[in-house]
Amino acid sequence: MSIALAIVLSAAAMTMIVGVRYLITSGAFAMATRFRHPGLYAGLDPQIRREIWWSLASAAIYGVPAGVVAWGWQNRGWTQIYTDVSAFPLWYLPVSVLLFLFAHDTWFYWTHRWMHRPKPFRVAHAVHHASRPPTAWAAMAFHPIEALTGAVVIPLLVFAIPIHVAALGLVLTIMTVMGVTNHMGWEVFPRFMWRGPLGAWLITASHHQRHHERYGCNYGLYFRFWDRLCRTDEGLGDFTRDRARAAARRERGNADRRDAGRAA
Repeated sequence: MSIALAIVLSAAAMTMIVGVRYLITSGAFAMATRFRHPGLYAGLDPQIRREIWWSLASAAIYGVPAGVVAWGWQNRGWTQIYTDVSAFPLWYLPVSVLLFLFAHDTWFYWTHRWMHRPKPFRVAHAVHHASRPPTAWAAMAFHPIEALTGAVVIPLLVFAIPIHVAALGLVLTIMTVMGVTNHMGWEVFPRFMWRGPLGAWLITASHHQRHHERYGCNYGLYFRFWDRLCRTDEGLGDFTRDRARAAARRERGNADRRDAGRAA
């Protein structure tokens, strides 16, 4: 098999993995939303279809650099990914995860803030903010330009920061779960994670909800560090309005069905 074909197949495999991971994770949390808050996504079917379409397109963009780097790691020894747990002290395992999360959060904060400048917002980021309110399916609903800014960060970090393959898997899991749960429209995590002292530094759905309400604030992904340092942190959002809108959509839907029944 030629090198070019091997790289193409690796990219295709990673695209499939990213897409299936998105469908399973977002689907699971969307199902949890149906049970926990019935009707919260009522009337949003066209929006959800659009979110899934953009997210699957983004999966291809995420999969290509990931596939190239994965091939290089396995066949050419590229990257700082290691498999022998004794290669570094055990204390480095959690440190490497935190380093990756902080570096990713830093990249996300500044690229996300740049995306809110008028031209990048109009050209690209408006696709994501067209979800009103965002749902569990909106985690990867990005314009290709925005998807590209997110797709390169982890593949670049594995060249700079040593990390065990299992720790990298944990980073990717956290990235996926936080991306989905931050857009769900309700808090899946315990109250102490977003209302207590820990919540002063961690980002969950309540914090990101305020970003979708006001746009010009709360740009972070995992931590509130950069928002607090740069004075763009405007606290936690309120899900009450979105729930009221969901109730109104349900009532309109019920009224439409009653009208259709009478017409029949």
